[in-house]
Amino acid sequence: MRKYVIVGPQGSGKGTQSALLLRDLDLVHIGVGDIFRWHVKNHTKIGAQVRRTMAAGELVGDDLVERIVRERLDQHDWNFGFIIDGFPRNRRQTEFFLESYDIDGVIHLDLPDGEVRRRVLARRYCARCGMDYNLIDDRPTQEGRCDVCGGELVAREDDTEEAIAQRLRDYHQKTDPVLELFGRKEYVVTVDARPDIDTVQRTIREKLGLPMPR
Repeated sequence: MRKYVIVGPQGSGKGTQSALLLRDLDLVHIGVGDIFRWHVKNHTKIGAQVRRTMAAGELVGDDLVERIVRERLDQHDWNFGFIIDGFPRNRRQTEFFLESYDIDGVIHLDLPDGEVRRRVLARRYCARCGMDYNLIDDRPTQEGRCDVCGGELVAREDDTEEAIAQRLRDYHQKTDPVLELFGRKEYVVTVDARPDIDTVQRTIREKLGLPMPR
């Protein structure tokens, strides 16, 4: 069983790199942000709280995040292991996680702040079907329209200059100590997230001693 945490700022490719790993290793991807977005989309009470928080460029509170993670892991559908994306984000969440679960490694995707801004501001998604796009290297055939369903492409509510700047401040203030805490247990492998997707993936696997992509 392999259990990993993947850490990095927005736009560093956590979801993409996780998907490549779980495809070959039969792991379960647990994306905390995806869970919250599901709640927002389905207009739950949690979703309303998350929407207000995200619109303000702030991070969701520890109690709610820990509750969501615990409920998800308690489903025990990860027979061969999991990759958690978007958690833990601070020292308290890290201590909660280490006390509750054992892991095999922390994948740290390192990306400079300037590149984070460039990537995040280029993100779009289809308002109709939810298909994701990036205007840097995954542009739609027709400007502003989804290739799948023709729906309008829009930016997420929290993908603004002000919100990104706030999240980066929070990220460095809260996540750097997380990496330090994990590092004390020699869990962390740091990977430069600037190269292309395949290069980053090969570097992750090399550092973790995993088989190369099929």
